[in-house]
Amino acid sequence: MMTIFFLFLGFILLFFGGELLVRGSVALATKMNVSTLVIGMTVVSFATSAPELFVSLKAVFSNSGDISLGNSIGSNIANIAFVLAITAIFFKVKIAKKVLLLNYPLMLISSFLLAFILFYFKGISNFIGYLFIILLITYILILIKDARENQFNIKSEKHVVKTSKNKLTYFKSVLMLLSGVILLKYGADFLVNSAMDIANYFKVPDRVIAVTIVAIGTSIPELAASIIAAYRNEDSLAIGNLIGSNVFNIFAVLGFTAIIKPINMINKALLSFDTMWMLSITIVLGVTLYLNKKRYLYRKEGFFLFILYLIYMYLALN
Repeated sequence: MMTIFFLFLGFILLFFGGELLVRGSVALATKMNVSTLVIGMTVVSFATSAPELFVSLKAVFSNSGDISLGNSIGSNIANIAFVLAITAIFFKVKIAKKVLLLNYPLMLISSFLLAFILFYFKGISNFIGYLFIILLITYILILIKDARENQFNIKSEKHVVKTSKNKLTYFKSVLMLLSGVILLKYGADFLVNSAMDIANYFKVPDRVIAVTIVAIGTSIPELAASIIAAYRNEDSLAIGNLIGSNVFNIFAVLGFTAIIKPINMINKALLSFDTMWMLSITIVLGVTLYLNKKRYLYRKEGFFLFILYLIYMYLALN
């Protein structure tokens, strides 16, 4: 009973921790006169991926590389087939040209790179971790360069910037950011420990718990951000945040974790099943985006993605 309590407590702390980290990071970056576009595509995406980072670090130090890998892979699947699907079911999601020309291709490349590395190296070493961080920096520089060339601003980012400037001082921004980090730390501890206890009790592999319960839990910040963005008709932030988060889940989360401690893949199903599903759903999203003449994801696309997620969850649990 207490295990279930701490599991849900972990979800709650991750949600509020992610929310505080996003708001604090955006407010602080804005006061430092950082481009609003760069804030949205880097700071916000990294902040909403922070739960995955804390969970992965906690898992790898608990000698459970499968939870670390499964969390990132499962979260990437959940971001597309669960979070984006739910958002599209209730609100139409705009597909901006920037997503088609830059963000989606980068996410596709990062996903295939992860699959390639897991296939040949059966895990992520320190060296690959450093490589991921270099690629992360390259990704951020590409976004900065694109922002400067196109002078593109997202409405939702303008709204956040305005709110931050009016209400948050430097001290409050830093305090909010640090509070978010603390909540994420303890949320990750409760979530991982409870998930491992449940896995041991029911004799369920760590990988299954990671790609289902843990992945959904760490995707809560993305779900909240995307639904709010779509509700406010804030252009492509709903989908842009998710695509950015998927890139960060690979390069930042797995990169930083592997630098601190190498990640070993124990359960081969992480590659043969979960990673293949991640690639398949990513490709399905691409086909949906590029063949969509209306430039919006509607309820039918949302239901289609969600059905794919239900099929994945059913197969993962059996």
